[in-house]
Amino acid sequence: MDLGQFSVSLAVKDLKASRAFYEKLGFKQIDGVEEQNWVILQSGTTTIGLFQGMFEHNILTFNPTDARAIQKELKKQGISSFEKEADESGSGPDHFIMLDPDQNAIMFDQHE
Repeated sequence: MDLGQFSVSLAVKDLKASRAFYEKLGFKQIDGVEEQNWVILQSGTTTIGLFQGMFEHNILTFNPTDARAIQKELKKQGISSFEKEADESGSGPDHFIMLDPDQNAIMFDQHE
């Protein structure tokens, strides 16, 4: 199962303050629109997303090339803890969100 790129999506209270903090750690902005309350930062192979007012808790995020195939495989394995499902009849960008046994959110976000 190819999960693709991995990042952590952080729910932040103050986007500007959080971005400034992570920039001091060596992160650089590679995507995002501050006016829309989100930015993506990267340092080497480490990627974090900062999101203000978009969700309540931090999320582990994978960017696979085929989220629908992963969702189908996880269902076959008996996983049913989906918070949001991808449209399995569709194609192109979509995502699904599931919870691990400790209720941590994991998003599989297909961009293309």
